[in-house]
Amino acid sequence: MTLIEITNLKKHYVSGGETVEALRGVDISIEAGEFITIMGQSGSGKSTLLSVLGGLNHPTVGEVEMAGVKLYQLPGEKLADFRAQNLGFVFQSFHLIPYLTVIENVMLPLAIVRMSTAAKKSVARQALERVGLGSKLDRLPNQLSGGEQERVAIARAIVNYPHILLADEPTGNLDSKTSDEVMALFRELNDAGQTVVMVTHNPANGAYSDRTINLKDGMVLGA
Repeated sequence: MTLIEITNLKKHYVSGGETVEALRGVDISIEAGEFITIMGQSGSGKSTLLSVLGGLNHPTVGEVEMAGVKLYQLPGEKLADFRAQNLGFVFQSFHLIPYLTVIENVMLPLAIVRMSTAAKKSVARQALERVGLGSKLDRLPNQLSGGEQERVAIARAIVNYPHILLADEPTGNLDSKTSDEVMALFRELNDAGQTVVMVTHNPANGAYSDRTINLKDGMVLGA
């Protein structure tokens, strides 16, 4: 079943009086349960594509349809609601709140969810157990290694059981051994049914995915 349909996607920026074409007519279909890596050199448009896909960056032209919903036809508040309910984000910089514990960081996406604090803690604990950090709930981020902090960021992204997990260079700040561990975790999540779309510049990461989409100058080379 097609979960994401990207049609004729174009994104233009005006910089210094010149128009920059970050995306130049991208068409991609992604099936439910797929693990996709998007690869390309710096400036190829891959991070722009992920931000448009995540409902964070309106395209100049084209459509993103996700689970039957045309993302950019939603008004602002409904688009924000759709993001919160359906998408999980993992970034290269972990974006953890330094003065919150591990479990408190993971509970953040649940702030707008109507459930008791005890229930939120239970769901967050389960997410942390899934990423192998069930014993470090009360640690602060600076008491964790880089790989552990990335695992917390992944737990935070999956805590609300999103349909789609979007990751932008999630191993960019990690050494090769830790990168392999994090990629294996993404593979485990995908094997359990999670749809994953990941931007990466590292060809080794592509080996963990089902399919690699190559971008160059804002266009798809191979899909």
